[in-house]
Amino acid sequence: MADLSVEELADEMYKLIEDGMGKKKYKATDLTKAMKERHGTEKKKAKLAIRALVDNGRCVYTYFGGSFIEIPHEEGAAS
Repeated sequence: MADLSVEELADEMYKLIEDGMGKKKYKATDLTKAMKERHGTEKKKAKLAIRALVDNGRCVYTYFGGSFIEIPHEEGAAS
């Protein structure tokens, strides 16, 4: 299994979230488990990748009966 950098993990998580938009909402634990299954990633490294996604503004936390990580929605959809 490849030892991915935090940035590469973040990119892969972003793609997973993007592919699931409108179908599935991901919790941090879902993303961590997915990366562990695919690459054998350690929990600590997965957390750093999630933090990088949020800190860079690529993803946001939403709270609807739980804490989910999503791509930010565009404000004012009728542009």
